[in-house]
Amino acid sequence: MDYKFPNDLKYTVTHEWIRIEDSVGTVGITDYAQHQLGDIVFVELPEVGMVFEKGSNVAEIESVKAVGDLLMPLSGEIIDINENLADNPGIVNSSPFGTGWIIRIKFSHPSEMDELLSTEKYKERIQNEKT
Repeated sequence: MDYKFPNDLKYTVTHEWIRIEDSVGTVGITDYAQHQLGDIVFVELPEVGMVFEKGSNVAEIESVKAVGDLLMPLSGEIIDINENLADNPGIVNSSPFGTGWIIRIKFSHPSEMDELLSTEKYKERIQNEKT
């Protein structure tokens, strides 16, 4: 299967993506992750204003096959949530890198960005998982 890997994003080993603009990051799950989960039926979102450390479970994504966790790619504060997911969680499947974003964060430790994966490193990780 050919998965999409936008080059303007950074990735985590746990299949989250983050689009960084100044000190704000928009976060979602990757195309690979949404394919693995299958049809998404519910997303449990955090509250705006909550603060999480990098690697913390920040949201739950329920699909017909399983429940997955969205982990914080960087430490920071939730500044926005995708309210559209309440009525239409399937947009995570149809547009994982666009309208299917999950949270926006104001990150607090820019040095943590060094631990994120480039598009090429994430592609390699997916290849290794499939073999």
